[in-house]
Amino acid sequence: MTSVTFERAPGSDRLGENRDLRNLFIGGAAAKLGAHISYVALPLAAVEELGASPGEVGLLASLATAAALVFGLPAGAWIDRVRKRRIMVAADLVRAVLMASVPSAWALGALTMWQLYLVVFLAGVGTVAFDVSQQSLLPSIVDRERLTGANARLVALDSGLGVGGRSAAGFLVALLGAPLAVAVDAFGYVCSALFVRRIRSREAPSGPRASIAAEVRAGIGFVWRHRALRAMAASGAVNNCSIAMFLAMLPVVWVGADLPAAGLGVLLGAGGAGSFAGAAVARHLRDRLGTGRALWAVGAAAAPLALSLPLVGPGPGIWVVGLAWALVCAAVGTANVVGVSLRQQATPDELLGRMNAVFRFVLMGAVAAGAAVSGLVGEVASPRTAMWAAAAGMASQWVILFAARRSLR
Repeated sequence: MTSVTFERAPGSDRLGENRDLRNLFIGGAAAKLGAHISYVALPLAAVEELGASPGEVGLLASLATAAALVFGLPAGAWIDRVRKRRIMVAADLVRAVLMASVPSAWALGALTMWQLYLVVFLAGVGTVAFDVSQQSLLPSIVDRERLTGANARLVALDSGLGVGGRSAAGFLVALLGAPLAVAVDAFGYVCSALFVRRIRSREAPSGPRASIAAEVRAGIGFVWRHRALRAMAASGAVNNCSIAMFLAMLPVVWVGADLPAAGLGVLLGAGGAGSFAGAAVARHLRDRLGTGRALWAVGAAAAPLALSLPLVGPGPGIWVVGLAWALVCAAVGTANVVGVSLRQQATPDELLGRMNAVFRFVLMGAVAAGAAVSGLVGEVASPRTAMWAAAAGMASQWVILFAARRSLR
């Protein structure tokens, strides 16, 4: 088996000037839009067509995360060995076939929960391969000095699609029915493959590599020994765990306070808008404050706002909570752009796949842990107590970055 290194040429971070970045951007948009549609449509298909129980729907929702946790680290080592563009195209085509199988089986009257479980799990594996490859390929397309601008566009895209994609999913499900809405996801993956295939950045093969297990250990060791990467992983884990705790209990507290269901959608949409805005200004803040200060300062500024989130309840205070949530998500959007760019700049080409896989494993694991811990605290104490614990985590995670500020350059 051989690995790859990049033969780098200067690359602009502007979509109009960089054809490869434009193809990566459009391909990623098509894939993510489809994924957001399936995020809504697949559980609805399970409930409406198969009469799935709450437990079955919960298992279905957890399988994509399980795939990332099981295969994330080995995928990073494998991605460092082969051409990332080919992995992305293959991941798109596999996911397209998986999603197309759902409306096909439904039309034949053969759709089952076991098929949906398999589709979600295998599509989760494909998503890990695509996303890690995308982050690892970007430094071959854009100069490292311009990565912040490119990442800002990608994060803003993801945030915008997170809001618009799921809204579109609801419309498509109402128009076509849940199984046929999944077919739109399959089409999105095919479109993504066509655009990604047009990327022409050069990846030159290098010599033989060690075993997958040894390379996984090397990737973990690299992140652990690098003070800046270690601090970002720890801070991100605390923040993701805390946000997952808050979001897990939010519907419970919302219903308990007898607030309108439509308002919950507005609140979550405000978070998506905030994340988009934070990504949009990330480059400006990085240039004005410097990389390290931009990372910890946005978290420090958002800390008092995070502490207001558990005050969800009737009355005008709900607008304060909505604004606070939007600004907290804006801080997250800025930190994501600046942090991902710093990670890419700090990591050698031959370790990019493993570094990105380690971060994905840690951050997604923190989300899963946060949801579980939130449920436990909510049962033992109360849902609002779990929200206060989540707020404390969101308000304090920046301290980890502040302690490592000298290495965040």
